[in-house]
Amino acid sequence: MQLQSVAKLQPNQSVVYIADAHTQWELLDFNPEQLAFIKHQVAAEAFPIVINDYHRLRIISYFNKQADVHIAHENCRIAAADAVQLINKYKIDQVAITNESSIPNAAWYFTEGAVLANYQFLKYRNDANKIANSLKTILLPEDSATPQEVTELQHLLDAACMARDLINEPPVYQTAQHLANEFKAMGKKAGFKTTVFDKKKIESLKMGGLLAVNRGSQDPPTFTIMEWKPKTAVNKNPIILVGKGVVFDTGGLSLKPTLNSMDFMKCDMAGAVAVGCAMYATAINKLPVYVIGLVPATDNRPGENAYVPGDVVTMYDGTTVEVLNTDAEGRMILADALSYAKQYNPELVIDIATLTGAASYAVGSQGMLLMSNASRKDTKTIKKSGLEVYERLVEMPLWHEYLEQMKSDIADLKNVGGSEAGAITAAKFLEHFTAYPWMHIDMAPVAWNMSGKNYRVKNGSGKGVRLFYQFLKTRCTQG
Repeated sequence: MQLQSVAKLQPNQSVVYIADAHTQWELLDFNPEQLAFIKHQVAAEAFPIVINDYHRLRIISYFNKQADVHIAHENCRIAAADAVQLINKYKIDQVAITNESSIPNAAWYFTEGAVLANYQFLKYRNDANKIANSLKTILLPEDSATPQEVTELQHLLDAACMARDLINEPPVYQTAQHLANEFKAMGKKAGFKTTVFDKKKIESLKMGGLLAVNRGSQDPPTFTIMEWKPKTAVNKNPIILVGKGVVFDTGGLSLKPTLNSMDFMKCDMAGAVAVGCAMYATAINKLPVYVIGLVPATDNRPGENAYVPGDVVTMYDGTTVEVLNTDAEGRMILADALSYAKQYNPELVIDIATLTGAASYAVGSQGMLLMSNASRKDTKTIKKSGLEVYERLVEMPLWHEYLEQMKSDIADLKNVGGSEAGAITAAKFLEHFTAYPWMHIDMAPVAWNMSGKNYRVKNGSGKGVRLFYQFLKTRCTQG
């Protein structure tokens, strides 16, 4: 999708008007009959309002006042999905979005919804030309969004859609090595440095967790380091983002059932792509923040040498872990990455992962779980960032008693803690490998959309990219 900033609109341009009770209809070139129709539809709350001038389509997305600004912005995104459906129905390839409402920056939020709703993954469809959406270009007048905002938004939405693409790729294609290559290509385009450790290097570093999970695979693991360090960075020590990169998860020898479980486990690297694509958006938009992304990547398969329940694994930091469930693999590879992060003396580390089914039981598909031992300022900032992009975070406790469930009889820790508080005990396991301010985001509830709804289209969600970008952008102003 191409976004373009324009000084003014052409007379025959198809337009979506963002409107509310403050909209000055008489300035929008509607004739008396159309104005009467618009007022009737507003009174009836029949939205969106469609004016078909034959040579152009004009759509009015009308909003009643909302006390909660975040819900108001989300309503813009949702309304945009309705508008996009109409635009594609009428086979329109270009539309303008103009803010005629009293909602500040409404065009930004509406465009977010429009682009994300228009997303399709058609790479493997032979009928792609027939079913492709017609909408290709969105015009944004300068009085609704500045040229700088349009460029920033283009890059951010490109990143979110790239994340969806990477999740939607089939496992036969999306190996750990291919994922690392994608990150290298992003770094080359956006300007961040990328280093990829191969299996030999990972073995030399003794990253036992990553190597154990990889034992059942015929494809080697990778460990990717992405670094964006502009001279203008507001922080001396880096903020580190860590993403779980299990490119496909069978559960290993603790095999998952197929239906509604293993069949969409290509999304188990959603945390990894959230990190990589957030790095892309941050670097290409030149945010003045020093940030590093770490992605341990492998698939988890029940191959002939797969790690088994009962194994004891020595991790990168020397901790011994008793494996009781090979499907609790995400925490094994993340633990090595969190330990590796210590060498950077980070200001803050945030990991994101499709880690537990327990997270879905806690909040359904409406949000993600957050567990944090970082400052209340940083915790509040990321929760506020989640509200601003409507990728909401629900904070759970990290009480020390939960670690007792992770104690092993024969090793330092075990990799599962029982049936109670599964998302929290997984986080307590990860916390053991940290020695710095840290947050953990369990994105399992939102990584994969079983069905499409408004701008949240079916399959890979691309969640986490906009969340991280908003957080890092806010941090740039906080210092």
